[in-house]
Amino acid sequence: MISYWKCKDGFREIHQWKSGCWVKVSNPTAEELAVLKERFAVPDFTHDAEDIEERPRVDHENNWMLVFIRIPNRSLDEDGETMFTTAPMAVLIRDDVFITVNYFENEVLDDFISWSQRRHLNSCKGYDLLLSLMLSTSVWYLKYLKQMNTMMSAAEERLEQKMDNDELMRTMGLSKFLIYFITSLKGNMTVLARLKKRLRTLPHDEDLFEDVEIETQQALDTASIYNDILERQQETYSSVIGNNLNRIMKTLTVVTILLMIPTVVAGYYGMNVPNGLETRWVGFPLAVIISLLLMAIGYVFIRHSKFFK
Repeated sequence: MISYWKCKDGFREIHQWKSGCWVKVSNPTAEELAVLKERFAVPDFTHDAEDIEERPRVDHENNWMLVFIRIPNRSLDEDGETMFTTAPMAVLIRDDVFITVNYFENEVLDDFISWSQRRHLNSCKGYDLLLSLMLSTSVWYLKYLKQMNTMMSAAEERLEQKMDNDELMRTMGLSKFLIYFITSLKGNMTVLARLKKRLRTLPHDEDLFEDVEIETQQALDTASIYNDILERQQETYSSVIGNNLNRIMKTLTVVTILLMIPTVVAGYYGMNVPNGLETRWVGFPLAVIISLLLMAIGYVFIRHSKFFK
């Protein structure tokens, strides 16, 4: 779908393209891409924008500046669990033409439009619009990171009560999401570094550019901190599981050793050789008493043995 947005008291949708407006393209069809190519002579970028693994970068082609950034996305899986991913968004700029192309659902663009209307923006186009979108992207990274932190805290509380495989898998999933965010934010930082060199001689809001750098770096630092915390938690859980397994194995070893004692006594008593007790009634009770006595001695010895501490 192709829509046109003009910044006047916030971004408002208009019916046709006007100079300096924002051409917002969402999940375009082949016919819509043909319209873009015919009207604006945009370069062929379809396959790059559709690739979910497309990396952030800055290119130039036929007087167009092509900027690919990665934006965060939240969705639900088949089990209703929250998933966080990142997806590429293409931005094409040439003279008074500004186009964004997005093949994947996200909350960033619609929220940015609502924010511009609340702030009653009257001027935002060209490179300033690119920077504003990148700033909004970084803000949404921080919002999703806060949600991840809440999920991490909830999972930690549940794991403290009971070590459950489902909860451990959730923490592994959060770790994967954080890696996605860190990788994407590093790519966006690289894009900012390249834009900083290219925009030196072009009109843009330097304060806005600085805000984008600060917010993106903050999101990257936050994601890295959460990832470090989650790694420490996973190491702690692994240690706890290992300690619990060691305790179980020690208990099983003690039980096995103690059960071997009556087996040995019964083996001697049941040998097919004369022992003076085979014809007397006291033989079986005596074997039981000797077994219990030896088991008690063995338990006391094991309890005070350093080997089993």
